[in-house]
Amino acid sequence: MFLTECPRDAMQGWGEFIPTSQKIDYINALMEVGFDVLDCGSFVSPKAIPQMADTKEVIPEIQKKNNTKISVIVANLSGAERALKHSNIDILGFPFSISETFQYRNTNKNQEEAFEEVVQILEISKVENRELNLYFSMAFGNPYGEIWKWEDVDFWAKRFSEIGVKNILLSDTTGVADVEKISLLFEKIPAKYPEINFGAHFHNRYEDSYIKLKAAYDQGCRRFDSAIKGLGGCPMAKDDLVGNMPTEKVINFLQSEKLDHQLNLLNFEAAWNKAKDIFKF
Repeated sequence: MFLTECPRDAMQGWGEFIPTSQKIDYINALMEVGFDVLDCGSFVSPKAIPQMADTKEVIPEIQKKNNTKISVIVANLSGAERALKHSNIDILGFPFSISETFQYRNTNKNQEEAFEEVVQILEISKVENRELNLYFSMAFGNPYGEIWKWEDVDFWAKRFSEIGVKNILLSDTTGVADVEKISLLFEKIPAKYPEINFGAHFHNRYEDSYIKLKAAYDQGCRRFDSAIKGLGGCPMAKDDLVGNMPTEKVINFLQSEKLDHQLNLLNFEAAWNKAKDIFKF
């Protein structure tokens, strides 16, 4: 299993600004758990995501351990260039939307413009020996009335495969995915592009966690993103945020299915307590 914890997702929509020192302390606590990746910040306009305005101060203070990689989100070439100046960042994440409406809302570009941006970001990432993750937001549907077809996901997977993208996270940005859609996408898409590592980035209600994890896992998905307590959501999606896949639900799923993981659960409890102090749950 390949597990990513997303403190960035948890924090980015939080109304009250979280002090920089507290962000650093929280992420360093998560670093002790043994996740494959921590998604730690964003190099985007602070006007768009004020909570992430201090990412450039946070990143240098993260103490890397357990071979855990650091990931950040970028929305354009300029953000990617700023992120790549930080030597301890391993992965750049770019939100590419299957919904044209959301692509505009999230990055102020249409899909073709975003595609060209990814081409450039991929090129400079390779030069700097970093990875690129694409988040296929709205991969399971959208709240904008646009017709959803699995063939649209396939179309863009093929385009990105042709330019050499290696990592794509199928993302349920607003919690609209059901078991049928999850099973359909993970059955059809990854098999066509074996050179790409596909994963699941679900946003969902707490009680829907197991069935979504099970649907993806049964179709071969072994890569999951999550956030403690399911906190967060995409503030660019719509007013009513749907939280992330809860990390504790992922852990429960792994244990109930008797699947191995590398997480230190005592250190996870310590990180949970820090999250509780920050987010008051």
